[in-house]
Amino acid sequence: MKSTSAIRRASLLTSAAVALALAASGTWAQEETEETPDKSVEEQAREDALEEHATQPGDMYVPSMTTLGEIKVEIPGRKPDDPVMTDEEFQQATTMYFERCAGCHGVLRKGATGKALTPDITREKGFEYLRDFITYGSPAGMPNWGTSGDLTEEEVDMMTRYVLLEPPAPPEFGMEDIRGTWQVHIAPEDRPTEKMNDWDIDNLFSVTLRDSGEIALIDGATYEIKKILKTGYAVHISRISASGRYLFVIGRDAKINMIDLWMEDPDTVAEVKIGAEARSVETSKMEGYEDKYAIGGAYWPPQFVIMDGDTLEPLRIKSTRGMTYDEQTYHPEPRVAAILGSHYKPEFLVNVKETGKIMMVDYSDLEALKITEINAERFLHDGGLDSTQRYFLTAANARGKVAVVDTKESKLVAVIETEGETPHPGRGANFEHPTYGPVWATSHLGDDTVALIGTDPEGHPDSAWKMVHQLYALGGGSLFVKTHPESENLYVDATLNPDAETSGSVAVFKIADMAEEEPDYTVLPIVEWAGIAEGQPRVVQGEFNKDGNEIWFSVWNAKDLESAIVVVDDKTLELKHVIKDPRLITPTGKFNVYNTRADVY
Repeated sequence: MKSTSAIRRASLLTSAAVALALAASGTWAQEETEETPDKSVEEQAREDALEEHATQPGDMYVPSMTTLGEIKVEIPGRKPDDPVMTDEEFQQATTMYFERCAGCHGVLRKGATGKALTPDITREKGFEYLRDFITYGSPAGMPNWGTSGDLTEEEVDMMTRYVLLEPPAPPEFGMEDIRGTWQVHIAPEDRPTEKMNDWDIDNLFSVTLRDSGEIALIDGATYEIKKILKTGYAVHISRISASGRYLFVIGRDAKINMIDLWMEDPDTVAEVKIGAEARSVETSKMEGYEDKYAIGGAYWPPQFVIMDGDTLEPLRIKSTRGMTYDEQTYHPEPRVAAILGSHYKPEFLVNVKETGKIMMVDYSDLEALKITEINAERFLHDGGLDSTQRYFLTAANARGKVAVVDTKESKLVAVIETEGETPHPGRGANFEHPTYGPVWATSHLGDDTVALIGTDPEGHPDSAWKMVHQLYALGGGSLFVKTHPESENLYVDATLNPDAETSGSVAVFKIADMAEEEPDYTVLPIVEWAGIAEGQPRVVQGEFNKDGNEIWFSVWNAKDLESAIVVVDDKTLELKHVIKDPRLITPTGKFNVYNTRADVY
C-alpha cells in the first residue's frame, strides 16, 4: 500500500503532456500533410497525440452494440450517386458499425453521445474528410481507428463509403417476437414452497463472467463457487426480487434469466429475450407488490417490457421513442439505461438516455398505464438512491451532470454540475461526510475527480443538492465508487486508465479524513495481490459482503488469460483472500444478494 501525492502528480503530468501534444497537432483530423524525410516538432507531436488518443480513459469507454452485429440487414434503396458497395461489404460494414460505432452515434446514425452521421451531413463533409476522420480520430473523443491499427486502410475506405449511404434499420422486436423467446422451465406451482438448500442466500454473490456468457454464484463466507450458470451474452447486471428469492440477470443480447435461489440446486426457472440489445432489469419493490413484476429495458428496439414477476411472461411493451426534452425534436432510438424500483410508490424509474427523460412508470394498473415524464438532462446513464432511499441520483454522463428525482413526490429536485469529465457512478456511494453530513459520491471516466453531493435537505439544507466536495483519486478511467454503512472507507477504481499500475490498483479514502480539503488516500495493489503476471488485468467494481467488513474486487483479464477475485479486509485494508478458478473467465460485476436487494451502497 502506498499514498497519493506522487501518484497524482504523475497522473497530472501525463495528462498535461497529452494535452500539449494535442494542442500542437492543430486540426490534424481534417488536413492531409505531405510526407517529408525529417519530422518537424509539430509532426512528432501529432504522431505522439495520435498514439496517446486511443488510450485515454474517456475514449476507451465506447459502449458497443455487440449483438446487433449479428443481424443481417438490407441495403436501403440505392441512388445513382451512391458510392459503390457490394452486398458483402455492406454486411461487413454494418457489423463493424454496430460493434464499434452505434453506441455513440446511434443505430440509425441520428447521433447520441457522438455526432449524427446521416447522409445529409456526411455527404456535405465529403469522402476525404470522413476517411481522414475515421483514420485519425479527434481530441474530442473519436477514436483513431486507422492509425491505432484497429481498422486497415481497406476497412477505413469501406466504412467511409458506408456512412455516405442511408443507414439500414435493424428489425423491430414486438410482442410476437418476445413471446416466441419466452420459456418457463419450471412452473411456479412446481417450485419449492420454502428454501430447500443450506446456502446463505443473503451473503451470496452473483458474479458476471462476461465473455463466457455465464454467472458464478459464490458463497460470501467460504468463497466457494457454488454453481456456474449459463446466461445471455455478456451479462450486464444482476438484480434481486424484493423477497430475495429470485435472481434476475440480463445480458447485452437482451436475454433475461430468472433463477430460483430456493431450489435445492438453484437454476433458471424462466427466461425471455426482450429485444436485440439491452442493459437493464429490475423488480417491483413497493410494499404489496413484492415479486409481482419485473421490467427490462432495451437499447434496440428502444423500449421497455413489463413482465410477470413469477414467470417473466411479457405483459406490456412501451416504446421510448419521442421528443428530446430540451430541443423538442424527435429522436428515433432513445435507449433505456438504468431502471430502479421505487420504495415509495408502485413505480419504476426508467432512464431514457437520448431524450433526457426519466419515466416514472406506475405499474399498479397495467391496463391503464400511467407514466410521469420528468425532464432531466440528456444522455442519462447510471445512478442509485440516497441513503434514505427517497431520492434517485443519476448521471447524465455526456453532459457532466447528475439529476436528482424525489421518488416520493415524483418530481425533479435538481440538476447538478459535477465539475468532472463524464461522471460514471454505478449506483454511487452513500456516507456521512464529517463536514457536510449525508452525501452521495460519483467518480469520473475522464479525469481523476470524485464529486460528493449533499443529500440531506432537512438536516443539512445548505449542503443539499450541491457538489460540496471534490476529491482527487488515482486517475481517469474510473467506473465505480463503493462504500457500506458499516465501513469507514470510500473505494475508487480506475479500471480504464491506460497505465497498468493504475488500472490494477484502487484508491481508498478514509471518510474521517474528508474534513480536509484535499485528503490523502491509500493505494491497494489489487492485481499484485492477485499474483497475475500475464496481460493487463484491470480492477473493477468493488462490492461488499452483507456484513460490510470485506470488499471484493474483480481482477478482469483477457478471456484466454487468468482472472481472479480479490477479497480485502475493510478494517485493516489488507489482503484477506484470492479466489482463483479456471471457470472465472473475465469476471466483472459482482452483486451481493442482500446489498442489491436492499439498495445498500
